[in-house]
Amino acid sequence: MSTAERLIESTRELLWERGYTGTSPKVIQQRAGAGQGSMYHHFAGKPDLALAAIRRTAEEMRVKAEAQFTAPGSAVERIAAYLRREREVLKGCPIGRLTQDPDVMADPALRAPVEETLAWLRERLAAVLTEGRERGELDAALDPPATAATIVAVMQGGYVLARAADSAALFDQAITGVLDLLAAHASTARA
Repeated sequence: MSTAERLIESTRELLWERGYTGTSPKVIQQRAGAGQGSMYHHFAGKPDLALAAIRRTAEEMRVKAEAQFTAPGSAVERIAAYLRREREVLKGCPIGRLTQDPDVMADPALRAPVEETLAWLRERLAAVLTEGRERGELDAALDPPATAATIVAVMQGGYVLARAADSAALFDQAITGVLDLLAAHASTARA
């Protein structure tokens, strides 16, 4: 792995563990096994490196989600597969956690990939829900954009509940709850 790649991967890990504010260039360099000169040879500074790391994390998340959204199955089955996939729940969402970092939210460049990723997720969920509604799997009255926003909010809130209680069971409970609500719309459509 090149020095630039080690720096990006180390920054990704540290942003997830400590956030932007809690991650210093020195700690990034130590974790990457790179010197200060190497870091500044590849990146203009911490914000530039953090942006590369956030973009990489966002792209990885989109690829994983897209694999579940385009898999065979009903809309609810695909959404359930996405929500129930294996995650490091107690570490939180690597993108969602950044919304709590004041330095990330105050910097338009760092904030952009966070906002874009969450918007993309809502849009993709809404598209899957729309497809399910059009195929008769879901109630015609279901509002895909509102339901998609609810799903994302419940998932992010599930991370918060799990971290606060140090128990992934609370994340699972939140996901089960939102899937039960979706299933009620699926049952109505089939009746």
